[in-house]
Amino acid sequence: MDEIFHVPQAQKYCEGRFNEWDPMITTLPGLYLISVGIIKPSVWLAGWTGEVVCSTAMLRFINLLFSSGNLYLIYLITCELHRKDKAASAFRRLLSSLALSSFPVLYFFTFLYYTDAGSTFFILFAYLMCLYGSHELSALLGFCAIMFRQTNVIWVAFCAGTVLAQKMEEAWKTDQTKKKDEKSPSPIPGSLAGARKIIRFLLEFLLTPKNVTVVIRLTWPYATVAVGFLVFIILNRGIVVGDRSSHEACLNFPQLFYFFSFALVFSVFDTLSCQKIVNFFRFLKKYPLLFLFLTALSLFMVWKFTFVHKYLLADNRHYPFYIWKKIFQRHELVPFLLVPGYVFAVWILFEALKSKSLFWNLMFFACLSAASVPQKLLEFRYFILPYLIYRLNIPVPSIFRLILEIGFYTTVNTVTIYIFLNKTFNWPDSTDLQRFMW
Repeated sequence: MDEIFHVPQAQKYCEGRFNEWDPMITTLPGLYLISVGIIKPSVWLAGWTGEVVCSTAMLRFINLLFSSGNLYLIYLITCELHRKDKAASAFRRLLSSLALSSFPVLYFFTFLYYTDAGSTFFILFAYLMCLYGSHELSALLGFCAIMFRQTNVIWVAFCAGTVLAQKMEEAWKTDQTKKKDEKSPSPIPGSLAGARKIIRFLLEFLLTPKNVTVVIRLTWPYATVAVGFLVFIILNRGIVVGDRSSHEACLNFPQLFYFFSFALVFSVFDTLSCQKIVNFFRFLKKYPLLFLFLTALSLFMVWKFTFVHKYLLADNRHYPFYIWKKIFQRHELVPFLLVPGYVFAVWILFEALKSKSLFWNLMFFACLSAASVPQKLLEFRYFILPYLIYRLNIPVPSIFRLILEIGFYTTVNTVTIYIFLNKTFNWPDSTDLQRFMW
């Protein structure tokens, strides 16, 4: 487990050895700095000494603090995003927040010393401040998130992108009110002509000095973080610190399909219904050429851009290993046969997000692509942030659906933790005890 690298590194920081770095660690030291900043004053006030000061249990407690903060942030974001939704009562918002805080992948790593809880905390905090319009603070929190995991720069860019999307939506509505023949203020490109219309509008918006000035004035804090990150990449000669041999970038486009499928599974009680399935087939009937185009494009991506990381084939401690072995490797045609299911998952996801503007969806999809496509390894932890952002922005589900979701998450969490604690095993070439986990 990565924890065997994180814990010793944090203990070195607790002892004041800030110039020692384990080359197997590929993230920046944000987790260790926060841990020392919390633990050192706490143990001094409590009068503790010895090994307890920076023990594994004490370090894991840091993530429990982040987990509690995540619950509160999720609730505040839910309230802010859905404050105009009169049907979403305070109880439903709270229930939805409790469900998301128990999201299985994030919940499991709360009890280990990983970067996920803290990384999620700072991105959610940055997103909340962005929604509140406090962009300077949002960018600062985004910088803290990058110190936990470098790829969080993409979700800092997403915060800036939501500002840009909002201004685009306002400009679009203003433009449409000037045209008597237009009835809908929100663009829905159901044809090639509609797509051309959107592209033309985007170019006009981005080439208008007044619009560019307004956007720069609002997003300069995020741009500052982006420039600083670019300097880091140049000086570091890459985004990864430490061992780079297992973190090579590639164009693994099927990662998008894996995420859409992942999102459909974990939001199944929020987004899927018999009526949605009927509507999907109506969509196919109405836009058969679009469906054929998406299917053909997806087949091509699976054919030419599927990459398999060595860990996915060798590390039998994780769910993706068994999914790949039992499904994808069953027959060489299986990855292609799954394409219609991918298209359905994509449709469900964007159908769930139809309350958001087209420009917001474009920003989300761009950031999702930037965060997932370059990754060679199929790792569900990489899906935590895009899933939370997706789930937070869909309409708050009904109480019945939320209860089903909580029950589903609780079952998955219980099974996973039980297997982790009780179903240990050994590798033939190692005496270390291995545990099954996400």
